[in-house]
Amino acid sequence: MFGKAGIIRLLRVAVTLAVLALLWRTVDGPGALDLLLGADPVWLLAAVLALNGQTVLSALRWRLTARRLGQSITVGRAIREYYLSQIVNQSLPGGVVGDAGRAVRARHEAGLKRAGQAVVFERLAGQLALFGVTGAAVLLVWLGPGGIVLPDWVLRLVAMTAGVVIVAALVLLAISRSALAWGRHVREWSAAFAASVLHPAVIWRQIFLSLATTALNLLAFAICARATGTSLPLTAVAIIVPLILLTMLIPISVSGWGLREGAAAALFPVIGATATEGFAASFAFGLMFLVSVLPGVVFLLIHPRPQSA
Repeated sequence: MFGKAGIIRLLRVAVTLAVLALLWRTVDGPGALDLLLGADPVWLLAAVLALNGQTVLSALRWRLTARRLGQSITVGRAIREYYLSQIVNQSLPGGVVGDAGRAVRARHEAGLKRAGQAVVFERLAGQLALFGVTGAAVLLVWLGPGGIVLPDWVLRLVAMTAGVVIVAALVLLAISRSALAWGRHVREWSAAFAASVLHPAVIWRQIFLSLATTALNLLAFAICARATGTSLPLTAVAIIVPLILLTMLIPISVSGWGLREGAAAALFPVIGATATEGFAASFAFGLMFLVSVLPGVVFLLIHPRPQSA
């Protein structure tokens, strides 16, 4: 009745619901609901505006990357396509189906491979910026006196994440030196990444756009926390929030739901808040993210069948 892909989607939905149900019982779900119902709508609106800002900047980053790979995408089309991909990513398990669709619709000018590379590199640039901000903040807190005292398990988590990134880079470097097909593929993708993201003609714009989208994402989460009654210090926004948002990359739930709330419940006590407040802040962030992609529905109604070229 269900293919392999359908079964995987159902499992992700099941994981999401199971984790949320477990957290509801563990972190005082009724208390979290009270915080959500009492959230300040003005702050929530500010979070939606910040999330819309990061979507627009992400679209501009994709356009910049795609142009370096031979694709000519107008600003309006880039923004429309990004909103459409956000709708799909938020609606379906996995969180990348919308990005795949964006690549397919942009394939005609430079081919599917180049279109796919543009999407992958754009997302990768954003994740690297998030990793960089987190690492720099942890290093400053660790070396500087006072402020947040990070527990050992948080430091181990950050070190493990950094280790995974370094090992992955070393493995790709080793493969790239091979004369086999895999080596040629890695060299080709590395050259494309260097041309579209690291080239002197675009690297500073890439850095600016990636840091700006990261800042707006972190700001949106901090605003949602404020709306539900928790004020986060700057160091917490730079360290704790990225760790919470990074859990959304784990492809075992629907758009990170459940995993993000669990991470927030575990990490908020580090800054003196409660797990219930962390759950409420994260849930509010997820809801505002859903609201922020609604402009994509307008684009979908105006253009029911998005043009592929």
